[in-house]
Amino acid sequence: MGLHAKMRTNGTWTSFNYFTLRDWQWTPETKNSTYLKILERFTDKKTAAYSIHQIAVTGASEGKDVGQWFGPNTVAQVLKKLVVYDDWSSITIHVALDNTLIINDILRQCKVEGGTTAEADGNIPLKAPSQWKPLLLLIPLRLGLSEINPIYINGLKTSFKIPQSLGVIGGKPNLALYFIGCVGNEVIYLDPHTTQRSGSVNKKLEEEEIEMDATYHCKSACRIPITGIDPSVALCFFCATENDFRSMCKSIQEDLITPEKQPLLELCTERLTQWSSIDDAASEAIAATSFVDFEHLDPQCDTSDEDFELLG
Repeated sequence: MGLHAKMRTNGTWTSFNYFTLRDWQWTPETKNSTYLKILERFTDKKTAAYSIHQIAVTGASEGKDVGQWFGPNTVAQVLKKLVVYDDWSSITIHVALDNTLIINDILRQCKVEGGTTAEADGNIPLKAPSQWKPLLLLIPLRLGLSEINPIYINGLKTSFKIPQSLGVIGGKPNLALYFIGCVGNEVIYLDPHTTQRSGSVNKKLEEEEIEMDATYHCKSACRIPITGIDPSVALCFFCATENDFRSMCKSIQEDLITPEKQPLLELCTERLTQWSSIDDAASEAIAATSFVDFEHLDPQCDTSDEDFELLG
C-alpha cells in the first residue's frame, strides 16, 4: 500500500466483517446502514479509524515517516494497532510473524467469554460473539529479492483457492495493488489508488454523497503476469467463526504446505520451546529486529522498501 495518493478501498475489502464475501455485492443503490458505517471508518478525516491520516501517523511507530512507502508488512502492523481503537467493530487482526502461523496463539486471541451478539445494523457497537471474535489474518511474506522466486508461484496461486482467502496485498515496483485471484499465470488485481476529491458518504441521501460512494469501488479489474509482482506480499484471510479458522488451517496444511517442496509458510500448533513466552508487543519488537536487512541492495533491485525474513 502506497501513500502517494489518497487511499480508496474496494467495497468488498472493507465489508469483510459483516457480509458474506461470496454472496454480498455492492450496487450504486446500496444504503445498508452497516455498510455506510464501514465507509465512515475510511473517511478522509483524522477522527476516522482507518483514515489515511491515522495510517500515516501510526506508521511512524513502525519506523515509516509520513510520505515514505508502506510495504505489506508495515500496513499489516499498522492495521493491527488501529483496530484496537475501533470500538464499533468486533473484528480482531492477527499478523503472523516469521512466516509461521501459530494456531493456539490465534485461538487465544479470538476466543472470548461473556460477549453478546448484536444485530449487524445500526450505530450501536457490534459486540463480539460469546465464542469467537471475527478474525482478519494477515501473513506478510518475502518471496524473493528483486522478483518472486519461481518455487513459490504455485503456492501463491493456490492460496487464492482457499475459501477464507481475501486475496493478497502487494504490488509491483512503486505501485500498490490488491490481488483478488488468478487466471493461468496472471493475477487479477484492483487498483484503487487514484486522486479523488475529499468528502463523506454520510447517509447517502444527496447526489454528491452517492457519487462519493462510487469512489470507494473499482470499476474494473486488470491482470499482470504473476512473475511481474513485487516479492513483498501479505496473504489475507477472514475467519468469521472458529470452524472457518480450523477449516482454513486444514486447507493451508493440505494445499499450501504438504504438496510444496518449499512452502510459503509453516503451520504450528504451539510456539516452539525455544521461543520466549513474552507478550505479543515485545515479541513483535524482537521479530522486527530479526528481519533480514535488504537496505544494502541497489534500490533498483529492491523497490518494495520492506523488511522481511527471506524464505528458503
